[in-house]
Amino acid sequence: MTTTGTAGAEGGEPAAPRHVPVLRDRVVELLRPALIAPGAVYVDGTLGMGGHAEAILQACPTARVVGIDRDQDALDLAGARLGRYADRLTLVHAVYDEFSSIIASLGLATIDAALFDLGVSSLQLDEQDRGFAYRVDAPLDMRMDQSAGITAADVLNSYEPRELTRILRDYGEERFARKITGAVVREREKEPFTTSGRLVELLRSTIPQASQRSGGHPGKRTFQALRIEVNAELAAWEDALPAAVDALAVGGRIAVLSYHSLEDRITKRALASGSTSSAPPDLPVEPAEHAAYLRLLTRGAEEPPEAEVAANPRAASARLRAAERVAAGPRRSPRAAPPARARRSSSAARTKGRRG
Repeated sequence: MTTTGTAGAEGGEPAAPRHVPVLRDRVVELLRPALIAPGAVYVDGTLGMGGHAEAILQACPTARVVGIDRDQDALDLAGARLGRYADRLTLVHAVYDEFSSIIASLGLATIDAALFDLGVSSLQLDEQDRGFAYRVDAPLDMRMDQSAGITAADVLNSYEPRELTRILRDYGEERFARKITGAVVREREKEPFTTSGRLVELLRSTIPQASQRSGGHPGKRTFQALRIEVNAELAAWEDALPAAVDALAVGGRIAVLSYHSLEDRITKRALASGSTSSAPPDLPVEPAEHAAYLRLLTRGAEEPPEAEVAANPRAASARLRAAERVAAGPRRSPRAAPPARARRSSSAARTKGRRG
C-alpha cells in the first residue's frame, strides 16, 4: 500500500477524452445522502480515471474523497483530472482488499460512503500494450498493477492442465475449458505463449463454430478467466466487501457495480446477509446482536438504461447493488492484506472496463 497524497497540479486534465462512468448519476443519488455532513468521507475503492469520484466531489462540496487503485497509471490520470479538488482528495496505490489497513492508516475510525466499480477499467482495456483486449494483438500481461505479480503468459505457460481447466471453467464459465487446455498444452510445448494474437487464433480453431456464432467472440471467456486469475479478483473482493461494510458508520452507504455473475453473487450474498436478522424466527424478542445491520437500497440488481448502454456498450453487463448501514455491530480488527504473490492464486473474478 502506498499513499500518494493529494491530486496533482490544480486544474490538470488527462490527455485522453473523459469517459462517463457507468450509472454515474444513480450512484451519486444513492450515496449523496450519506455525504451531506461537512467532512464526510467517501472511499472509491476502484478509482479508475476518477469519473465517479469527480461526480461525488461536485455533488458533495464538503465531502472528503479517498481514491484507491492498484493501477498507478490510473492514479496519475485521476490525480490530473481531479486536481482542482486536491484539498479534499487522497490517492492510495493499493489493492482494495487492503481496505481495513488503508482506512486505519489514514486515521479513520469509520467512513460514510464507499463505491466499488469492479472489473477492468476503460483505461486498461484501451491501452493496447496491457493485453486485456482480445481484439488487439499485444503482450499477454493483464496485470492491473504492472509492478508486481504473474502475467497471463505465465499462467498459460506454467500452470498444470487440471488447474488451467479449473480457471477457465470457474472464472470464465467456459464450456470448452478442457478442450482449450489441451490445445494450450500442445502449443506451449512447441513455443511459449507471449502474445494475445496467438491465443485468439488458438481459441478460434478450438471452439466449435456454432458456439462462436451464438456466444460472441471466442476469446471473451478465456481472457476474462486469465485476468481474474492474474489479479486474484474474486479473492480480493471477498476480503474487501465485508471490510468496507464494517467500516461504514451508521447511516453510511455502499454501492457496488458488478459485471460478472461471480462477483455479483458475492455482493448479493453479503448484502442480503447483512439485511437479514440472524435470530431464530421463534424468539419473542430479537437480540440486538442478531438484528439486521444493513438496509437494501436497490431492489435486486439495477441495470443501466437502454440509452446508456447505447452510448457505452461496455455498460451492458453492469449490475448495481447498494445498501445503508442502519445499526452498529462488531467490527473486525484491521489487518494487513497478504502479499501480491500470496493473493494471486485464489478465487478471483470480474469483467470491468467501465471505470471512468
